[in-house]
Amino acid sequence: MRLTVLISCEDKKGIIAITTNCVAENEGNIVYIDQHVDGQEKTFFMRIECVFSNEDSASRFHEQFELGPAKQFHMDYDIFSDRQKPIMALMVSKYDHCLYDLLGRYKSGEMDVEIPLILSNHKDLKPIADAFKIPFYHIPVTIENKEIAEKQQLDLLSAQKVDFIVLARYMQIVSNRFISNYENSIINIHHSFLPAFPGAKPYHSAYKRGVKIIGATSHYVTEVLDEGPIIEQDVVHVDHAHSIEDLIVKGRDLEKVVLARAVKKHLKRKILVYNNRTVVFK
Repeated sequence: MRLTVLISCEDKKGIIAITTNCVAENEGNIVYIDQHVDGQEKTFFMRIECVFSNEDSASRFHEQFELGPAKQFHMDYDIFSDRQKPIMALMVSKYDHCLYDLLGRYKSGEMDVEIPLILSNHKDLKPIADAFKIPFYHIPVTIENKEIAEKQQLDLLSAQKVDFIVLARYMQIVSNRFISNYENSIINIHHSFLPAFPGAKPYHSAYKRGVKIIGATSHYVTEVLDEGPIIEQDVVHVDHAHSIEDLIVKGRDLEKVVLARAVKKHLKRKILVYNNRTVVFK
């Protein structure tokens, strides 16, 4: 049985030694460990993967860790078992490139996750959901019905015990109430290298400026639009010979890759959020 432990606390001496001893004393074997110290904030971060021979030893570790290192160092922490498969919901509108990519990776076994539903404010992508045999729910969203629509969405997500949500080019702004139900658990893909070229036509703006790179950014959704903690970013080089259509094609390819990387890092419990920033472990 494998446990992944994510830790953050005030930086002090002895944290690593005492925590790893707790693992050893409960017959656990550490197979991965990484740590980071934010010198300005004086905050310590650590990620440990440890293997236990049975559930009893894992349970003893969990209890003794809580009463020992976690209490001693006033840690914020999470412990995840490899037997708890995350449950992911996808929200989409009309663009299909990110949806196809994620479902392809899911179907091939690249992502160890359950996808019980796909939510959309349009019917356009239902055939894709049907092809992958995933339930598709169409809930139109307008200014007039937004509150009612979001309640329907939240009810469906709750009924399926969804752990996190991926906005795979969902072209609606989700409300603060919606976000509060899934804090640091809604992953978005932004079609540019934030914070440059905001708006509905970033590639047109980039083209007019004669840029030499275009980018994509995946981040957690917060109450401040497109300013949530960044998980993953990447760029691709372009030049004067590329048309707007070329930029769009390259940008969409990049969006797929960046979003998939972010989702996989979230699935593998490699991200810690603090002060609207992230520590992303290797």
